[in-house]
Amino acid sequence: MASSIQKNLVEKNAEYASTFTKGDLVLPPAKHYLVLTCMDARVDPAAAFGIDLGDAHVIRNAGGSARDAQRSIIISEQLLGTKEIVLIKHTGCGMLTFSNEDAHNLVKKNLGPNAAAEITTLDFLPFSNLDEAVREDVEYLKKSATVPDEVTISGWIYEVETGKVRQVV
Repeated sequence: MASSIQKNLVEKNAEYASTFTKGDLVLPPAKHYLVLTCMDARVDPAAAFGIDLGDAHVIRNAGGSARDAQRSIIISEQLLGTKEIVLIKHTGCGMLTFSNEDAHNLVKKNLGPNAAAEITTLDFLPFSNLDEAVREDVEYLKKSATVPDEVTISGWIYEVETGKVRQVV
């Protein structure tokens, strides 16, 4: 039996599809950029950052981590021609609230020793300073051999309290 989430998905998709007219968009993003941001449900990249369907790739993960997104960034640039990276972290991010040790201990407590053994070397990539985390990720991308020198990279913070962005790098 379908969950209420699944039922909502089907219902809302039917509404969306009934007026959908953009099936002819090309695969590469029209504006040749990608946005890397957090998976936080309070961040709506399309609305907050003015991204229309087909304009940009939007890569989301916990904390908007450049390291975690590297595979997707390479595909976006090398196969689909993006030329700019806009990295956007946000205030009130959950990644500010724990350490790697905390996360590993939680997995062991909640999921048991087998799960803990599976993730022994996993870095959850938490951070304690938001501005510094933006600077570090931008620097990581700029130094990475997988990101061509001609790719423009900027770093931003989105304020979940106000909806505003501010540039860090």
